[in-house]
Amino acid sequence: MIRMIVHRLLIGVFVMWGAASLIFLVVRAAPGDPATVLLGPDATRSQLDQLHASLGLDRPLGAQYLSYLGDVCRLDFGESHWLGRPAMGAVLDRLPATIDLTVTATVIAVIVGLTLGMLAGARPGGLLDRVVSACTIALQSFPTFWIGIMLVLVFALTLRLLPSSGVGSPQHLVLPAVTLSFPFVAIIARLTRTSLAETMRESYIQTARSKGLTERQVLFGHALRNSLIPVVTVVGVQVGALVGGAVIVENVFAWPGLGSLVVEAVANRDYTVVQGATLLIAGIVVVLNLMADLLIAQLDPRIRTGAV
Repeated sequence: MIRMIVHRLLIGVFVMWGAASLIFLVVRAAPGDPATVLLGPDATRSQLDQLHASLGLDRPLGAQYLSYLGDVCRLDFGESHWLGRPAMGAVLDRLPATIDLTVTATVIAVIVGLTLGMLAGARPGGLLDRVVSACTIALQSFPTFWIGIMLVLVFALTLRLLPSSGVGSPQHLVLPAVTLSFPFVAIIARLTRTSLAETMRESYIQTARSKGLTERQVLFGHALRNSLIPVVTVVGVQVGALVGGAVIVENVFAWPGLGSLVVEAVANRDYTVVQGATLLIAGIVVVLNLMADLLIAQLDPRIRTGAV
């Protein structure tokens, strides 16, 4: 177990370095000049040069990169020239809204996805299995922003049951959370169905049935635990992806989280905020994957003992 944790932590360090390097190159390859955005198109060359020097953009790219990595190692993510405050402070201020949205979407996806997957996987090939499979394929086919717009048209504009945007009450969270959860529901349901259907064909399931156990006892007492191992793995990965995928949903519903902050920072060519938000998301993904690995080790004793 300790060896597995150390191995995952080393991989996490490599992932963080890769994310830091990639976002550094991407933001500097993007068109637009931060100095021009700050000073406006009427700024003189002298003013632009002075601001480039103060932002460190006049140095060679290699020197900027080494300085950037050194600052990240010291947990110094720089000042936001757009907001006039530490970049990570601005990111952390927006993080709770994104966490609320992501956690709510995850809870919805896990409950609905597991329920649909168990209903379909318990009797593979049946009518319910075909219906669930068709619904999950449809959910994965529709773009997230289109789902959000349709929900707004139906529940906010037509039925007037829920607010279409903003924050302030639990009702404001419903539409963005449901929108974000839809593709996740499909992934969990399909994976649960496939894993459970395979598990139900195992010999130990037949043995449990031969002992006189009911289908409910077989399902919840024997089959479900082993079927959840691949599901837990995917949930750990997908929750991190939800944080990144919240960019679109937050902008559709004017939700004041990390996604909307990153879009605003990109528009203002604020490198430090974009870099800080990206590294924070990468760190969340690393931690969630480690937690998923630990949970899988608890579900599968072979991993704890090093048998696999």
